[in-house]
Amino acid sequence: MKPLITKQKVLLLVAILAFSSCLNTDDLPNYKYEFIGINEAETPTSFTFGARDTINLKYTLPNSCYSFDNIYYEYQDTARVVAVRAFVDLDAVCTQATIEKEYKLIVNVSQKQDYLFKFFKGKDTNGENIFEEIVIPVN
Repeated sequence: MKPLITKQKVLLLVAILAFSSCLNTDDLPNYKYEFIGINEAETPTSFTFGARDTINLKYTLPNSCYSFDNIYYEYQDTARVVAVRAFVDLDAVCTQATIEKEYKLIVNVSQKQDYLFKFFKGKDTNGENIFEEIVIPVN
């Protein structure tokens, strides 16, 4: 019967561990992702089933270390949770000027029930998420 762990496997593991301990991680980027609040959501008064429509989102990047990454869009039955996800460079020298931006969110109206949008506004003093809820009826 052959042993499960051979000398070659042990030597390979030792070599990998030795090599990885010598890697310099100082050159790796230092960043995080963060959800930022939506200042305003300009929504249509109603949707038409089977059509596409646009919601205009306005948000503010807190300083020059923040940049837009993507839109977080989560389905919760007939509701949709929407937030702006930002990339934050933790090593950059930042200017403190805020940057106002807009994003046009395309919605494919695929349900006949009314849509409930929950737009992320930020966090309260207790660290709880705050949402603005807007119902858009479907014709």
